[in-house]
Amino acid sequence: MTSHKRPVSVLVVIHSPSLNVLLLERASHAGYWQSVTGSQEDGESLIETAAREVAEETGIVAPQSVFRDWQLTNSFEIFTEWRYRYAPGVTHNSEHVFSLEVPEGQPVRIAPGEHLDQCWLPWREAAAKCFSWSNRDAILMLPERTAR
Repeated sequence: MTSHKRPVSVLVVIHSPSLNVLLLERASHAGYWQSVTGSQEDGESLIETAAREVAEETGIVAPQSVFRDWQLTNSFEIFTEWRYRYAPGVTHNSEHVFSLEVPEGQPVRIAPGEHLDQCWLPWREAAAKCFSWSNRDAILMLPERTAR
């Protein structure tokens, strides 16, 4: 097993039926709000990564079958301050987007080492609060992606 993070991750937009979106405030950067994110581990499928990260970061345990794979991949430059986590020379990450609908009022248990706080916001407000362009764009696509 490698000691470096893989430059492949998931972004999971957790939302209610009314499109309130769960955001988490990063512990390492107060004021940085985001959806659930996390790197794929060796031997894990992307859907397994999504389910694991949601459970670890929010306490929400959901079957893989309820996650929606958007078949959307974003590529972005890894912030310089976080590159030490990756193998030498790795500068970009591939992020795969998923969503998860949960009931209104879904309880959330944040991971204290990773997050300071959590909030539920209407999708437009949530998009505006995100520090990441890929997270913002995914939330802005939410109404179209979840249309029944």
